[in-house]
Amino acid sequence: MDRIRIRGGRRLNGTIPIAGAKNATLPLMIASLLTDETLVLENVPRLADVTLLQHILGNHGVDITVSGKRAGEDDHYGQTMQLSAKNIVDTTAPYHLVTKMRASFWVIGPLVARMRQARVSMPGGCAIGTRPVDFHLDALRALGANIDIESGYVLASAPNGLRGARVHFPKVSVGATHTALMAASLARGETVIENAAREPEIVDVADCLRKMGAKIEGAGTSTIHIQGTERLGAARHRVLPDRIETGTYAMAVAMTGGDVTLAGSRADLLQSALDVLRQAGVEIAETNEGLRVQRNGAGLGAVEVSTAPFPGFPTDLQAQLMALMSRASGTSHITETIFENRFMHVQELVRLGAKIHLDGETATIEGVERLKGAPVMATDLRASVSLVIAGLAAEGETVVHRVYHLDRGFERLEEKLAACGAEIDRVAG
Repeated sequence: MDRIRIRGGRRLNGTIPIAGAKNATLPLMIASLLTDETLVLENVPRLADVTLLQHILGNHGVDITVSGKRAGEDDHYGQTMQLSAKNIVDTTAPYHLVTKMRASFWVIGPLVARMRQARVSMPGGCAIGTRPVDFHLDALRALGANIDIESGYVLASAPNGLRGARVHFPKVSVGATHTALMAASLARGETVIENAAREPEIVDVADCLRKMGAKIEGAGTSTIHIQGTERLGAARHRVLPDRIETGTYAMAVAMTGGDVTLAGSRADLLQSALDVLRQAGVEIAETNEGLRVQRNGAGLGAVEVSTAPFPGFPTDLQAQLMALMSRASGTSHITETIFENRFMHVQELVRLGAKIHLDGETATIEGVERLKGAPVMATDLRASVSLVIAGLAAEGETVVHRVYHLDRGFERLEEKLAACGAEIDRVAG
């Protein structure tokens, strides 16, 4: 099993290209099930989860091709993917595939909308919380689907097709909003989604669906209106830049000091996180290339943050911020309001010398002068990258085990950091 080895203490200087957003790419790929014509996606990141979803969609009969590299491009820039679901040959998403990636459950919406039936395995547990699919199923019921659960599978059917309806979520859910948005695009009549997720990835998927012929208004607000249509067609769409990757590398620069341009990034996608970094003493400026992040060696200041749905501070940057605050002057408080088990990285950061105390959903971080390298274990995607950030500033050698978590969400992370001066490499086996 691969490991990431880091020798800390090196400043970061240079340019890091930001990949396409994983959290938009996955639902965009699933949206290909809504049409019998070809969907072309540009700026698709090279990630383990993208590869896995290719296998899952292939099981349904989707033909997928990935274009080769063009002149002047390198492997750090996104790939172009063509998806054609002309003939859906299987409406079952089996257990052994769905349990590997929760987002694959979202195929249920397009399948029942277009094929009028779907049999999708329940996704099972998750390392960072239960994340039930009740809201997804309630949305499909509201749209007229019959839902049964049998032997661990959700059986969804709509013999006469879906029909527009009012869908109200009692709590904001990104995944359920994706499901309702895609299903409603092929439903008869108007659908109104209330208390919808406002994340940029929702807007990106809605933009793509509009290019395919869907009639959608209000994406990016808490109320989305969809006028269903009989069929959707071909489209070409460029995936927006990954705001979580942007925030992660910004925190890596803040942790080590230096001057890095995050090429292709957009400030509007993570303004709350950038505001927190500026509060901590990091310099961030928008340029024609993207975002320039600098820290000249001055100390970091403590912050108080609560995670929240967009436009609040992202839960997917919580672990990275905690690593950063372990070196800040003073005491920081981070409250996690989205997922109940998302503090599993704490004990691994403590192994590096961080001083962190947990009280329910709030972590209190007392900044220390130095961290010291040690072997640590990644427990999930965001936790694993927080250990890399800590290792970049730790004295001596840090080895991060179970880095397959990293490969699910960060494209060639060690190569991008090494190109900016980090002493970091991947150890195979």
